[in-house]
This record gives sequence, structure tokens and C-alpha cells, in this order.
Amino acid sequence: MGKDFSTLENSNRSRQPSIHEVSQMRRQCLRGGAAGALATLLAPLAGWAGGSASGALLGFEPIAPSAADRIVVPPGYVAEVLAAWGDPVGIGGPGPAFRQDAGNSATEQALQLGMHHDGMQFFALGAGRGLLALNHEYTDEALLHGAHPTDAAERVRKSQAAHGVSVLEVRRQADGRWHPVRPSRYARRITASTPIALGGPAAGHRLMRTAADPAGRRVLGTFNNCAAGRTPWGTYLTGEENFAGYFH
Repeated sequence: MGKDFSTLENSNRSRQPSIHEVSQMRRQCLRGGAAGALATLLAPLAGWAGGSASGALLGFEPIAPSAADRIVVPPGYVAEVLAAWGDPVGIGGPGPAFRQDAGNSATEQALQLGMHHDGMQFFALGAGRGLLALNHEYTDEALLHGAHPTDAAERVRKSQAAHGVSVLEVRRQADGRWHPVRPSRYARRITASTPIALGGPAAGHRLMRTAADPAGRRVLGTFNNCAAGRTPWGTYLTGEENFAGYFH
């Protein structure tokens, strides 16, 4: 991203510990718990001597360290692009094609995959079919806009449209390769300007009330989406980070 966050003020204004402090405490807890669990596990095995000395391996040759600007995979494996920035998501039709000269409009970008995929999760819909939910963490403005003389408002709208989350339906073909399904009734884009209804204890809370929504039940969009995963309820969880870099 090339952005220096070291000079930004601490955004934790509460008396609660910072995420760094929480991480340190969590690591110490896990380290102690793991040591105890390991001792418990090894105790009944202390007198065991027998069986196979070789454990099951994944069966591929490890790759050597490399600084090459390419994806390196073990022999016998291939890496293929499934979903790239600018590919249509499949909302309402095939979708707008990606323009190599960065000439897509903000409206078109809102129907395409955003920039810089990060956390993602696959939700199976059956054998050889499922939904890929993925984050778009940040944008490279030079690549996103190119040399097109668009006005400032259009550039902002396109940048907002390149952030957020995408939901892409994928299917495994007869040749074993996975391909996006377009159009798809599951296809979705959530950008930095998508209206979102709040639920649960947060809905209507005084800290959620703004001039745009005094009721505190609706927010606009999401950005800087990094971590992700599946909840126990089978839904997609996405987490924002570095939000202080967007508000000054």
C-alpha cells in the first residue's frame, strides 16, 4: 500500500487494552495452555515404543525460497487465476468487461471484483459448486484510475467501489478447473457506499447514531477489509483495519 501509519494517532480512546496488548496476552495464554496440553498428551506416551517411525506426509516436494515476482508451486502443481480485480461478479448478467487502460467507470467497478483480495471464505453449495466471499482491502490509485481525466468526484466513487466485499459463485467444470458462474443470483458487491442495516445490540445504540441516521440503525459501506472467516451460523464475517488512514 505504501502508506505510513506510524505517525497516526492512537485510535483507541477507551480504557480497554489495545489490540497489541490483547494479542500479547492471548499469545502468552496460548503458549501456557499449549505447554500444559503437550505435557498431558506426552504423559501416557512416555513408555510407548513401537509402530511406524515415519508419519503421513502431504506428498509434495517443498519449494525453495524465492524472491521472484511470480507464484512458485511444487512440481506437479499449477496456479491459475480464478477471480482477478475487474472481473465481473455476475450481477444481473455477464457484467462489464475489465478495461486494461483503467477506463472502467465507478458504476462498472461496482459490478466488478474490487482490488487487492485479502481474507476470503468458501461456502459449499454441493459437490463441485459454492460461493467464494472475499475482501478487497485497499486500492492502488494509479492503477485504478490510470491517466483518464475523470473528475475528482468520479475518482472517489470508483475508489469506494473498488473496496469492500464480493460474493462470487464458482463451479468445478468437467476438466477439474473452477470457473465463476455469470450471471448468478448469489452474486453480490458490498462497497464503501453500500447501505447496511445494523442488527443485534448495536442497532440503535447511541454510539451508532450519526447526523445521517439519528436512529443509529443504518451505516454506509465497509472498507480496508482484512481478516475474514465463517461464523458458527454459516455467515461471512469480515473485519476492517487501519480505518484511521481514511479519516483525518
